[in-house]
Amino acid sequence: RRTGELTNRLSVDTAVIQNTVTTNVSTGLRHLIGAVGAGSLLLWMNPRLTLVAMAVIPFGAVATVFYGRKMRSFSRKVQDAVAASNVIATETIDGIRTVRSFARESQEMGRYEEAVDHSYRLSAKRAFFVGCFRGLITLVGYGAVTLLVWYGARMVSKGDMTMGELTAFLIYAGIVAASIGALANIYADFMRAAGASERVFELLDRKGSMEIEGGETVGEINGSLHFDRVDFSYPARPDITVLRDFDLAVVPGEIVALVGPSGAGKSTVASLLARFYDPTQGRITLDGTNLKHLNTQSLRQKIGAVMQEPMLFAESIAENIRYGRPDASDEEVRRAAGDANASSFIDEFPEGYKTLVGERGIRLSGGQKQRIAVARAVLKDPRILILDEATSALDAESEHLVYEALDRLMEGRTTIVIAHRLSTVRNADRVVVLDQGMIVEEGSHSNLMSHDGLYRRLVDRQFSDQSPYTNQNDTSK
Repeated sequence: RRTGELTNRLSVDTAVIQNTVTTNVSTGLRHLIGAVGAGSLLLWMNPRLTLVAMAVIPFGAVATVFYGRKMRSFSRKVQDAVAASNVIATETIDGIRTVRSFARESQEMGRYEEAVDHSYRLSAKRAFFVGCFRGLITLVGYGAVTLLVWYGARMVSKGDMTMGELTAFLIYAGIVAASIGALANIYADFMRAAGASERVFELLDRKGSMEIEGGETVGEINGSLHFDRVDFSYPARPDITVLRDFDLAVVPGEIVALVGPSGAGKSTVASLLARFYDPTQGRITLDGTNLKHLNTQSLRQKIGAVMQEPMLFAESIAENIRYGRPDASDEEVRRAAGDANASSFIDEFPEGYKTLVGERGIRLSGGQKQRIAVARAVLKDPRILILDEATSALDAESEHLVYEALDRLMEGRTTIVIAHRLSTVRNADRVVVLDQGMIVEEGSHSNLMSHDGLYRRLVDRQFSDQSPYTNQNDTSK
């Protein structure tokens, strides 16, 4: 699902449901009581004339049921169309820099206009259908009143009832007709809400593959990891095996670097370790315990991650660092920032740690965002650390500062380093080379460079691509 569609369900669809269960319920009860009360008086005043008036009710009931079903279908289509337009708006605004850099403003406006126009056409069809139904119900209602006046006039002429009784009967019949007409419209609104609620309850009733509750709570751990003959395919692509017979043991405190071509499965290993997914076959253990048997939340509290593009929230710098441990004091936040080499630039801001970083941290440079992400991981104090391309997008100076912070952060922790820039893995205790989801080489940097394998070819190709003046023999030592 795309972000705009989900936010539409959380806002527009829930607003429709809210209106139905508040205003429409109270209004419906009021009209229902009015219809029952006035109908009872009609039966008490003149049962025969009441039966004549009720002759049109079956027709109205059948028409209302048909109308409600169509409205439910129409409403779902309209809500889906509105969600589609919100998807375009959300993605375009979120990527406005990319849109402008490619001069695609007019094309994106055209896409949005087309999506809004589609939702308008569906809404117009729904409005036309509503108008036809209400017109038909009104016609039937006036027809029923005409029939009552004609039949009542005959009864008056025969002396079966007085003109005053007929007048009172027609007044009560008008109350019943107005109430039934209002109930028909409210029923249509309920069907509209039913269409919206299908989309909302589709989310509420969805069972996650990873249950947050249940499982063993993770206490103090050593950080021993074992990927035991793991096979894995993503649920959206079950026919493509990403990891094949992946077997890797990591001892506590070891720094293991995963390298290989794009699509080799390096980031998938990190996702499995954080238990965003479970292996298709095989198992992953932490200190000998299968991850499937552990409480997911407590497991993730023991894992820290620093990604290539850190996610910062539109809050203050302090709140973004404290996201790693919400109960941390201001002094602990400052200490974590110092360990991450972030305190120097934070103190230069007029508002210091209260500085707002903007949406996704847009007010900060790449190096500043990365150091805040490192500070967040430092504050969390995880036993297991995942570094996924943590410095690949930084300039040399920022990379140096972040590396100093990461070196302090990795000390004594079980660390998985995922890197395309192979210069970042030389200090790892062990380098594991992946290709097409399988481990093809394993060893230290110097050991792997001593023979002609995939790792050496990757290193030679990367450094020869970086500069035509680089001496490959020197850089590979």
